[in-house]
Amino acid sequence: MGQQTYGGVDVSKATLDVGTWPNGGHARFDNDAAGAAAATAWFAARQVAAVALEATGGYERAACAALEDGALPYSRLNPRQARDFARSTGQLAKTDHIDAVGLARYAAQVQPQSTVMHSVSEEERETLIQRRRQLVGMMSAEKNRLSAPRTDAWTREQIQHHLHSLDEQLAAVEARLQQAIADDPALRGREALLQSVRGVGPVLSMTLLVELPELGRLKGKQVAALVGLAPMNRDSGTRRGERSIAGGRARVRTALYMPTLSALRCNPHIRAQYRGLRAAGKPHKVAIVACMRKLLVVLTAMLRDGQIWQPAA
Repeated sequence: MGQQTYGGVDVSKATLDVGTWPNGGHARFDNDAAGAAAATAWFAARQVAAVALEATGGYERAACAALEDGALPYSRLNPRQARDFARSTGQLAKTDHIDAVGLARYAAQVQPQSTVMHSVSEEERETLIQRRRQLVGMMSAEKNRLSAPRTDAWTREQIQHHLHSLDEQLAAVEARLQQAIADDPALRGREALLQSVRGVGPVLSMTLLVELPELGRLKGKQVAALVGLAPMNRDSGTRRGERSIAGGRARVRTALYMPTLSALRCNPHIRAQYRGLRAAGKPHKVAIVACMRKLLVVLTAMLRDGQIWQPAA
């Protein structure tokens, strides 16, 4: 039995560079529906077992859709993983051709788990939550400009007008996102469970439902690692370094931060966790991260068991 062939796709805004491993074949297609379909056919003609491509802020969607339609397994990778793998093999040069073949080699040697493509409704919810983040970011920037000491009256008026417009857009996006969740009975039930916890409001529940669909399906430690809230060892030889968090889904961590601070005031379990850690000499930030992790573990257990928050438990 011969060695299987694997594929890689280097995605850019305009093109899809495809490559195979181990023979190193290469081709280029336009990054649109027709080009993605042609790339998938190119892989099929070479009997490719699986394909690896990087997440590139949405530019990979046409390729993913075509691979899904062609029933060809694919893995959407964190770009850092692919680049670190290339360096580990001694490949320091970087071109579209080299990257495509390097991704194919990654697929062959690492064999990452296949990605499950989101449904149309899931894509819509992801787009809405992304738009909400953009609007909040723009509003924050405009508020900073409004408070700048050199901002004159005319500029202030322009900024206030823009803020009013952004506020209206934010309300519309949040209403549409809430409706998208309400239209899905399963999500609606999960949202009710999440918001039964003191400190968890609509923003966090929406973010978790959209950005962390694994919540409730994985164990607490697995979810914490997925989000990047699991402490990483920094030990080597006789050295014992401080534990720290790294990687994971930064957007979920950001969404967890303020609700955790709120939970310190209104949730006795989270407050007790924080006070215990501070009493043990842990720094404030370390204690906050631990409380974020505890809140996340509690939420995933609730969704797993289908139980609302029990404050006396």
